[in-house]
Amino acid sequence: MAGVRGAFAQLVRFGWLEAQCCAFAVTLFAGLALSSKIPLPIPRYDALLLYCVAVTALFRLVRLESTRDVLLIALFHLIGLLFELVKVRLGSWSYPEPAVLKIWGVPLYSGFLYAAVGSYVCRAWRLFDLGLSRYRRVAVAVVAAAIYANFITHHWLPDLRWFLAAALLVVTWGSSVHFTVGDRRYRMPLALSFVLIGFFLWVAENIATFLGAWRYPDQLDVWRLVHPAKFGAWAMLVSVAFVVVATASSKTRVAGLTI
Repeated sequence: MAGVRGAFAQLVRFGWLEAQCCAFAVTLFAGLALSSKIPLPIPRYDALLLYCVAVTALFRLVRLESTRDVLLIALFHLIGLLFELVKVRLGSWSYPEPAVLKIWGVPLYSGFLYAAVGSYVCRAWRLFDLGLSRYRRVAVAVVAAAIYANFITHHWLPDLRWFLAAALLVVTWGSSVHFTVGDRRYRMPLALSFVLIGFFLWVAENIATFLGAWRYPDQLDVWRLVHPAKFGAWAMLVSVAFVVVATASSKTRVAGLTI
């Protein structure tokens, strides 16, 4: 019985840490929900941009984010915005509501959707005291960059996502991510962590599109569940966020391991 109570306590601790890691994403969803229900003096997308900038500043002020975290989040915003500029122009999805701060149909707030992912990885790195073992830094970075590029170039060139998914498995084979919950140290295959995060990002994407963050072509008239294939896409794309944070972090230690 004591073992069951201990396992439950660890699960609660893990859930609380995860909730803290998702703080920026939760505030973003709150903004999406509120902005869809209350009248605003300016276009909704513009209001969301101001809101996200204010949240970022507040998180830094109260030290929920470090200066390094804010800089990384800004980098994720830029990476995401560039991605959006290409994909929206090609018709992959759209932002149908009007906005003043909009470029090629892409509202500037959209980069914060990717910044939320970056914030999660940054906070998880710190709160779970993440470490890596057998991490092939250069190989994973090369594959992650190719994954990012392929999601753009597949509109003109052959789609290599299945090849790149296999390559990601190869370069992460045997790699583990180590994390602390309470006073115990655990490990998980790195590839599995990408899959799990990818699934929850797909769930978040469904919530975001339901709240009108953006729309896929088949959601313009009525909201529909995002195609499950997007789950795999997120599992691959999260490797980009991981590589950026791992490169910026010098912490790769492994200690107190519990399997």
